Amino acid sequence: MTIETLSEHRCFGGTQGVYRHRSTSTGTDMTFGVFLPEAARYGSVPVLWYLSGLTCTHENAMIKSAAQAHADEAGIALVFPDTSPRGEGVADDDAYDLGQGAGFYVNATEAPWAQHYRMWDYVATELPDLLTAQMPLDPGAMGITGHSMGGHGALTIAMTLPDRFRSVSALAPIANPTRSDWGRKQLAAYLGDDESSWAAHDASLLMRDRGFDGDVLIDQGTADQFLDLLMPESLSHAMAARRQPGMFRMQEGFDHSYWFVQSFIEDHVFWHAERLGL
Repeated sequence: MTIETLSEHRCFGGTQGVYRHRSTSTGTDMTFGVFLPEAARYGSVPVLWYLSGLTCTHENAMIKSAAQAHADEAGIALVFPDTSPRGEGVADDDAYDLGQGAGFYVNATEAPWAQHYRMWDYVATELPDLLTAQMPLDPGAMGITGHSMGGHGALTIAMTLPDRFRSVSALAPIANPTRSDWGRKQLAAYLGDDESSWAAHDASLLMRDRGFDGDVLIDQGTADQFLDLLMPESLSHAMAARRQPGMFRMQEGFDHSYWFVQSFIEDHVFWHAERLGL
């Protein structure tokens, strides 16, 4: 499958690129960012997938997270996928929290979303397989993280596919979407009214049911204006009940913005690098 280069720029010791390809999962053109550290000049490197939140594209974290300097120092690549399919003929909604920019990292089964909204397959299988075949990325050393809706995606995908992702963390994740307005609306639209099908996409329920084979890092700001929607206490309680190794850190005074992400992304990059063998 052909990857089209849209831009490449020298970034610290490495290269920040933006690329596009035709996705078989979504049936659309998909744009994504990849940062390759200097170490990638000499061989394959571990890779950290960053999943973004509601209203975002591939570009938000790529520009606002300030992660590249830390990734270059650690010798780890970064991949920034988009948050949903886009383009002419792709279903959308007037609300910011449904449709384009709000794919919720699920495979939709309901009309009109099912035709294109297959972000689970895209992030978990198609794009990793494509990039590890064509870029110097180590398929056996992949971690995943994300912010808000992206934290939800990172946690649910990693707990479901532990053989694919060896490490997982999240920043202010949507932690209990089957009980939150950031979740119930979208899961009903994408997956239908049978709530039993929603459980596979709820990090708190998955944590209680299976957990993660390894430690988990979660950061959440205490001044987050969306705390009632994120429901971090549900995930924290589930981790404690399961006795899941890891850290759940409430960071005093931080809100939901990319200033919060910038403040803790260094910890997350090096935390993943250590667990991916660097």
